[in-house]
Formats: sequence, C-alpha cells, structure tokens
Amino acid sequence: MKQKMHTGELYLPGDEEIMKEQLLCLEKLYDYNHTRPSEQDKRAEMLKEMFAEIGEGCYIEPPFHANWAGKFIHFGKNIYANFNLTMVDDTHIYVGDYTMFGPNVTVATAGHPILPELREKAYQYNASVKIGRNCWIGAGAIILPGITIGDNVVVGAGSVVTKDLPSNVVAVGNPCKVLREINQRDKEFYFKNRKIDL
Repeated sequence: MKQKMHTGELYLPGDEEIMKEQLLCLEKLYDYNHTRPSEQDKRAEMLKEMFAEIGEGCYIEPPFHANWAGKFIHFGKNIYANFNLTMVDDTHIYVGDYTMFGPNVTVATAGHPILPELREKAYQYNASVKIGRNCWIGAGAIILPGITIGDNVVVGAGSVVTKDLPSNVVAVGNPCKVLREINQRDKEFYFKNRKIDL
C-alpha cells in the first residue's frame, strides 16, 4: 500500500503501516504549530526535520496543515507561506525558489474515485503537484492533484486550478484560466496605476 501512494494507483490510506508512520509525522506538525512567534530559529530547524527538502530562507506562518507534515514536500529557497497553508502531501509536492502563498491556500495531491462503491471502501489515489519558481499563489486558491504551474505565475485569489498553467502568466477564476501574459506594463506599474518607484 505504501508504495502505491506515489504511483497514482488506488490504495487504502487507512493501512496500518501507513497510519503508524503518518501519526509520527503529525506529532511533529503539532509541535511546529504550537511554537511561539519568537521561536523563529526553532521553526526553521523543525521544518528541516519535517520536509523532504527545504532551502534556506523559507518561512511558513503557523498554523500549517499537511497530511504528512511535509514528509513529501520539496521546497526551494526563500519561499513564504501565510497563515493556513494546507498541503495534502500524500505524495510529492515541488515548489520552486521565491514562491509566495497567500493565506488559506490549499495544494492537494489526493483524490478519490468517482465510483461510490470504491469510495465506500475508502480508496484513494495521489498525483504530484509542481509549482514553479517565483510564483504568487493568491489567498484562498486551490490547486488540484497532478497540476503543474510554470515559473513567474500569479494565481488570483480564490482561483481553483484544474489544468496546468504555463510560465509568465496571470491566471484567475474557477476553473482557473490564463487572463494574460506578464507584460511591459507590469515593469512600470505594481498595482493598478501605482508606478514602481524604486
């Protein structure tokens, strides 16, 4: 069952061996979420223990939610996540350097069969998610299993990403669709008609 977690095959997540290992991970997550705001160094060390990979300069604002506490999450460097990031990390999630998550974002790798009889037996399948470098995932966005998002992508707040997104675009909506490419105007204005003056 444990190997099927990463192959996309149907499996039973309630398998005794799986649950035993998952529980140990969740204990670490509980401890992370109960750290004090002044314990920044402690948080950084805990994330190194919890995650499959995590680069320097990453910050995750508690509470953080993950089925395996990050065991199958691969973060690059300088990634920021605001409150209530939920990562259903039943299989691998990859996130590139400098990506930012707004509050209440969900990244899901797990799905359940449409056939009711299989759901009654609690079958599940997982598909990896890949998020590129320097993306901004807006507040409340949901990224579904198997999705790949390119580099430099802005996903609008509240979007539901059901299909892959190419690099260098702004994408919004439910289902999430490409609104436009990142363009010359974005080099001049940072928000509406406010000019970049740095």
